[in-house]
Amino acid sequence: MSKRRTRRKRKSKQGFKRQVLTLVAMLLVALYALAGGEWPEEIPNPFAGTNKSVDHTITFPSERYPETANHIKAAIKAGHSDVCTIDRNGAEGNRELSLKGVPVKKGKDRDEWPMAMCAEGGTGADIQYITPKDNRGAGSWVGNQLSTYPDGTRVKFVVK
Repeated sequence: MSKRRTRRKRKSKQGFKRQVLTLVAMLLVALYALAGGEWPEEIPNPFAGTNKSVDHTITFPSERYPETANHIKAAIKAGHSDVCTIDRNGAEGNRELSLKGVPVKKGKDRDEWPMAMCAEGGTGADIQYITPKDNRGAGSWVGNQLSTYPDGTRVKFVVK
Protein backbone atom coordinates (compact mmCIF):
# COMPACT_ATOMS: atom_id res chain seq x y z
CA MET A 1 0.00 0.00 0.00
CA SER A 2 1.40 3.37 -0.93
CA LYS A 3 2.09 6.19 1.52
CA ARG A 4 -0.47 8.35 -0.25
CA ARG A 5 -3.29 5.82 0.30
CA THR A 6 -2.35 5.42 3.97
CA ARG A 7 -2.48 9.19 4.49
CA ARG A 8 -5.90 9.39 2.79
CA LYS A 9 -7.29 6.65 5.02
CA ARG A 10 -5.91 8.38 8.09
CA LYS A 11 -7.42 11.71 6.98
CA SER A 12 -10.82 10.13 6.29
CA LYS A 13 -10.80 8.49 9.75
CA GLN A 14 -9.94 11.85 11.32
CA GLY A 15 -12.72 13.51 9.32
CA PHE A 16 -15.21 10.90 10.50
CA LYS A 17 -14.13 11.39 14.11
CA ARG A 18 -14.59 15.14 13.73
CA GLN A 19 -18.08 14.64 12.31
CA VAL A 20 -19.06 12.36 15.19
CA LEU A 21 -17.71 14.83 17.77
CA THR A 22 -19.57 17.68 16.05
CA LEU A 23 -22.79 15.65 16.09
CA VAL A 24 -22.39 14.84 19.79
CA ALA A 25 -21.73 18.51 20.59
CA MET A 26 -24.82 19.56 18.62
CA LEU A 27 -26.94 17.01 20.49
CA LEU A 28 -25.69 18.32 23.83
CA VAL A 29 -26.53 21.90 22.82
CA ALA A 30 -30.01 20.77 21.71
CA LEU A 31 -30.59 19.00 25.04
CA TYR A 32 -29.45 22.11 26.88
CA ALA A 33 -31.93 24.22 24.89
CA LEU A 34 -34.74 21.73 25.54
CA ALA A 35 -34.03 21.90 29.26
CA GLY A 36 -34.82 25.62 29.15
CA GLY A 37 -31.21 26.71 29.18
CA GLU A 38 -30.50 24.91 32.45
CA TRP A 39 -29.03 21.50 33.06
CA PRO A 40 -31.46 19.43 35.09
CA GLU A 41 -30.01 18.42 38.43
CA GLU A 42 -31.17 14.88 37.89
CA ILE A 43 -31.83 13.44 34.46
CA PRO A 44 -34.94 11.26 34.65
CA ASN A 45 -34.41 7.60 33.92
CA PRO A 46 -36.93 6.38 31.33
CA PHE A 47 -36.46 2.82 32.61
CA ALA A 48 -37.13 3.65 36.27
CA GLY A 49 -40.25 2.44 38.02
CA THR A 50 -43.46 4.43 38.13
CA ASN A 51 -43.12 5.46 41.78
CA LYS A 52 -43.16 9.15 40.85
CA SER A 53 -45.97 8.93 38.31
CA VAL A 54 -49.37 10.50 38.75
CA ASP A 55 -52.79 9.08 38.03
CA HIS A 56 -54.56 12.38 37.31
CA THR A 57 -53.73 16.05 36.83
CA ILE A 58 -56.12 18.83 37.76
CA THR A 59 -55.78 22.54 37.10
CA PHE A 60 -56.70 24.64 40.12
CA PRO A 61 -58.92 27.66 39.25
CA SER A 62 -56.77 30.55 40.49
CA GLU A 63 -59.25 33.14 39.22
CA ARG A 64 -61.98 31.73 41.49
CA TYR A 65 -59.82 31.18 44.58
CA PRO A 66 -56.86 33.55 44.26
CA GLU A 67 -55.64 33.43 47.88
CA THR A 68 -55.57 29.64 47.94
CA ALA A 69 -53.94 29.55 44.49
CA ASN A 70 -51.20 31.94 45.61
CA HIS A 71 -50.62 29.84 48.72
CA ILE A 72 -50.34 26.60 46.71
CA LYS A 73 -47.93 28.23 44.23
CA ALA A 74 -45.75 29.63 47.03
CA ALA A 75 -45.71 26.32 48.93
CA ILE A 76 -44.73 24.35 45.82
CA LYS A 77 -42.05 26.91 44.99
CA ALA A 78 -40.73 26.52 48.55
CA GLY A 79 -40.29 22.80 47.96
CA HIS A 80 -43.59 21.20 48.96
CA SER A 81 -45.06 18.53 46.71
CA ASP A 82 -47.38 19.38 43.83
CA VAL A 83 -48.72 15.82 44.01
CA CYS A 84 -51.40 14.70 46.46
CA THR A 85 -51.71 11.01 47.29
CA ILE A 86 -55.28 10.76 48.56
CA ASP A 87 -55.48 9.46 52.14
CA ARG A 88 -58.90 10.37 53.54
CA ASN A 89 -58.46 8.26 56.68
CA GLY A 90 -55.31 10.17 57.61
CA ALA A 91 -56.86 13.62 57.11
CA GLU A 92 -57.76 14.37 60.74
CA GLY A 93 -54.39 13.24 62.05
CA ASN A 94 -52.56 15.22 59.36
CA ARG A 95 -54.63 18.32 60.14
CA GLU A 96 -53.76 18.09 63.85
CA LEU A 97 -50.06 17.68 63.04
CA SER A 98 -49.91 20.49 60.49
CA LEU A 99 -51.88 23.05 62.53
CA LYS A 100 -50.21 22.23 65.88
CA GLY A 101 -48.77 25.42 67.32
CA VAL A 102 -50.38 27.67 64.66
CA PRO A 103 -52.71 30.07 66.49
CA VAL A 104 -56.24 30.79 65.28
CA LYS A 105 -56.81 34.33 63.94
CA LYS A 106 -60.24 35.93 64.03
CA GLY A 107 -61.74 36.26 60.54
CA LYS A 108 -59.11 34.02 58.91
CA ASP A 109 -58.77 30.33 58.11
CA ARG A 110 -55.52 28.44 58.37
CA ASP A 111 -54.91 26.99 54.91
CA GLU A 112 -52.46 24.11 54.66
CA TRP A 113 -50.45 22.75 51.76
CA PRO A 114 -50.12 19.86 51.20
CA MET A 115 -53.72 19.36 52.23
CA ALA A 116 -54.61 17.23 55.24
CA MET A 117 -56.29 14.63 53.01
CA CYS A 118 -52.98 14.01 51.23
CA ALA A 119 -50.45 11.48 52.48
CA GLU A 120 -47.85 14.24 51.90
CA GLY A 121 -49.67 16.50 54.41
CA GLY A 122 -49.21 16.69 58.17
CA THR A 123 -46.06 17.75 60.00
CA GLY A 124 -44.15 20.42 58.11
CA ALA A 125 -47.05 21.51 55.90
CA ASP A 126 -47.03 25.14 54.79
CA ILE A 127 -49.70 27.15 56.65
CA GLN A 128 -51.08 30.50 55.53
CA TYR A 129 -53.93 32.63 56.86
CA ILE A 130 -56.56 33.34 54.19
CA THR A 131 -60.19 34.45 54.08
CA PRO A 132 -62.72 31.74 54.96
CA LYS A 133 -64.70 32.29 51.76
CA ASP A 134 -61.67 31.59 49.57
CA ASN A 135 -60.42 28.66 51.67
CA ARG A 136 -63.75 26.89 52.04
CA GLY A 137 -64.73 27.47 48.43
CA ALA A 138 -61.41 26.02 47.30
CA GLY A 139 -61.79 23.08 49.68
CA SER A 140 -65.25 22.35 48.33
CA TRP A 141 -64.00 22.58 44.74
CA VAL A 142 -61.08 20.22 45.41
CA GLY A 143 -63.36 17.81 47.30
CA ASN A 144 -65.73 17.65 44.32
CA GLN A 145 -62.84 17.10 41.89
CA LEU A 146 -61.38 14.26 43.94
CA SER A 147 -64.64 12.67 45.14
CA THR A 148 -64.59 9.81 42.62
CA TYR A 149 -60.93 8.91 43.16
CA PRO A 150 -60.10 6.15 45.65
CA ASP A 151 -57.49 6.47 48.39
CA GLY A 152 -53.99 5.98 47.04
CA THR A 153 -54.73 7.92 43.84
CA ARG A 154 -51.89 10.33 42.99
CA VAL A 155 -53.15 13.70 41.72
CA LYS A 156 -50.88 16.44 40.41
CA PHE A 157 -52.06 20.01 41.05
CA VAL A 158 -51.32 22.64 38.43
CA VAL A 159 -51.94 26.29 39.36
CA LYS A 160 -51.86 28.82 36.54
